[in-house]
Amino acid sequence: MPRSGADTREKIVAAANALFYLRGIKATSLDAVAEKAGVTKRTVYYHFRSKDDLVAEYLAARDQPNLKAFQEWFSKGKGGLPQKAQAIFEGVAVAVNHPRWRGCGFQRTVGELANQPGHPAFQIASAHKRNVESWLAAEFEHGGVRSPAETARRVMLLLEGAFAAMLIHRDRDYVVQAGFAAATIVKCASKVSRRKHG
Repeated sequence: MPRSGADTREKIVAAANALFYLRGIKATSLDAVAEKAGVTKRTVYYHFRSKDDLVAEYLAARDQPNLKAFQEWFSKGKGGLPQKAQAIFEGVAVAVNHPRWRGCGFQRTVGELANQPGHPAFQIASAHKRNVESWLAAEFEHGGVRSPAETARRVMLLLEGAFAAMLIHRDRDYVVQAGFAAATIVKCASKVSRRKHG
């Protein structure tokens, strides 16, 4: 694709990212996306066969930025693995204070499309969550945590629950408390591992 075509596609995805996240999938028309991107609706259809394809691209574009945010928060955690795991939740607790925060884009999208389980957004959302979980498992395995995959899944359940609770209650304490629980889970798994190998 020529660079100008790639630029146009990126503009459309950026516009979709802003509108889909803030307003929701069903409340945002392709006309609105085209207007925000500064292109015609025909141009949108030139790059994307359907709205479903654009929704899928919108989610795919969120995968790496979200994962990198988790990795950055984790790396900046002060202390061992329990504190680093907790730091992810502390990072989320700061992010939710932003006036444009609308919850987890992946959760919200599949929630809107719950009656369309074959929608490509489900596969992309699932792949993103697996990417985060696999990264956590690798970090825990490197740190000597017993059952790193199980520990990562438990932390992911806390993270997903915190996102959902925040969307309902708008109270960041749910994320903070989930972070304490995550640190406890990782700490217990680490202690068991040390006793086993001690």
